[in-house]
Amino acid sequence: GIAVGMATNIPPHNLGELVDGCVAILASREPAAEPLGDKELFKLIPGPDFPTGSMIMGREDAAKLYSTGHGGVTMRATCHVEDAAGRGTRSSIVCTELPYQVNKASLLEKMAEMVNDKRLDGISDLRDESDRDGIRIVIELKRDAVPAVVQNNLFKRTQMQTSFSGNFLALMGGG
Repeated sequence: GIAVGMATNIPPHNLGELVDGCVAILASREPAAEPLGDKELFKLIPGPDFPTGSMIMGREDAAKLYSTGHGGVTMRATCHVEDAAGRGTRSSIVCTELPYQVNKASLLEKMAEMVNDKRLDGISDLRDESDRDGIRIVIELKRDAVPAVVQNNLFKRTQMQTSFSGNFLALMGGG
């Protein structure tokens, strides 16, 4: 016989949004109902809902994923800058959410290796202050470091920014 392999990769979604979308699709199939377009459905299901809570960069990629069935969304760690109390002009970048499927321990290990090899500048210390209340990665900066520049380098060179490639495959027909 002939074998065919097919793969699908569907990102996690918010269940309530999916139910709203399904109800809208079913309602649009009523004889007197208006057809439901991609834009209306995208308002009900605006994009994937990753359990790690990272930010999705831009809505265009998610819209392409939904309309064509394949594509990807770019995810970025949620970070903010804190001024270190009592330490003069030093600042810290604090990350509280990581992209989906990024291992925190391997991320920290890779970052430490890049700092030691001088491939990441402006970082003086890395700490994992995570507890049962959530993730908290503290990246202490050197005195002369610009937080925005260091943060952009982290997004560019580490898994603090990744993409999720989706492939929505459905078999239809009588067979």
